[in-house]
Amino acid sequence: MIRIFNTADLDFEEQFKILLNRGKLDIRNVTQKVQGLLDEVSENGLKAILEHIRKFDGWNPQTIQDIQISPKISQQAYENLDKATKQALHTAYDRIYAFHLKQKSKTWLDFEENGTILGQKITPMDRAGLYIPGGKAAYPSSLLMNAIPAIVAGVKEIVISTPTPHNQPNELLLAAAHLCKIQEIYKVGGASGIAMMAYGIEGIKKVDVITGPGNIFVATAKKLVFGEVSIDMIAGPSEIGIIADAFSNPSYIAHDLLSQAEHDEMASSILLTTSHKIAQETIHYLYAILPKLGREKIAKASIENRGVIIVAKDLKECIALSNTFAFEHLEILTQNPLEILPQIKHAGAIFLGENTPEPIGDYLAGPNHTLPTGGGARFFSPLGVEHFMKKSSIISFSKQAMMELGKECAILAHIEGLDAHKEAVLARIKE
Repeated sequence: MIRIFNTADLDFEEQFKILLNRGKLDIRNVTQKVQGLLDEVSENGLKAILEHIRKFDGWNPQTIQDIQISPKISQQAYENLDKATKQALHTAYDRIYAFHLKQKSKTWLDFEENGTILGQKITPMDRAGLYIPGGKAAYPSSLLMNAIPAIVAGVKEIVISTPTPHNQPNELLLAAAHLCKIQEIYKVGGASGIAMMAYGIEGIKKVDVITGPGNIFVATAKKLVFGEVSIDMIAGPSEIGIIADAFSNPSYIAHDLLSQAEHDEMASSILLTTSHKIAQETIHYLYAILPKLGREKIAKASIENRGVIIVAKDLKECIALSNTFAFEHLEILTQNPLEILPQIKHAGAIFLGENTPEPIGDYLAGPNHTLPTGGGARFFSPLGVEHFMKKSSIISFSKQAMMELGKECAILAHIEGLDAHKEAVLARIKE
């Protein structure tokens, strides 16, 4: 049975701390194993990649060609789609593209009266690596969400790494890759795929940035290679938080909690409600819906081991708990969700009202579904165009500007004991 707590319980604070530390504990438990996999790829390259595929994905590649998927195969997968599926993919592509186009920054320059030019140059990354999950399920939607911001940013080389258990690529994923005109796809998953993109191996160049969601092994690998490459965020197992009052629909709540639970046994589904009645009715619906799910076993394990319902004294307490959790997905299913929105400080994506279930954001609302988890929404943002671009500062001083500001610059350099800095400035003034 899903756990249910009340904020008035004597042991609530202790239980709450356990819930908050779920992400840290997950990563700590697998760090040593993941570091070992990364080291093997760093030291042994392709040989290690092939060995890892044999060990974890259940098939026996022999060469680099065996782990590549050609654009022709992706094109064929796209052409094999039925009309309705093809239209759904195009609708998703167009909406996601339109949303992310609004995020794109431009190079700018500012000209001061004394001849100084200051500005910022915006440049796309040369090469981006996208990790697309494909173990317990394959996610063409994740491919669109990761590839489209890179396309909008102007990245020229986009690489996909995705697990293919038993050497069976997902046809929908390949079709989405063709829609995005991806030329490089590799059948490598988990920490091995992250290592391959971060370090490069024989025949595959390293990337500049790695994005994409994944399980705890993928999230840990991204954390460990950060600095070798840029990453978007630490995006681990999926999670949802729902704020509900006495007016909320418990059937909708149950459906939405399960929409995350079916991702992974380690997914977290958490309800914060002011109503004990809503809590009990939600439990009723959860266990009525579960047997109807194709992924019932996964969803049930997630709900019972990682799910929780918290009954709070009022909405103010629900909001405070939500901000402390910093959920990946936050649904506000109260009578007046817009009144609560200004009080939400930390959340990856916020879904307002009973007609906005989290899955609509997963597929085609437009905003990105690659979001920070495990409390990361306190300091990470959703994946966006900016993750595939970098900024360079532009500085140009005229002679007049140097005469006006040089002496004060020299004073600051002198205060810090950096004589060469000081003299480099004074040399211009003396001239």
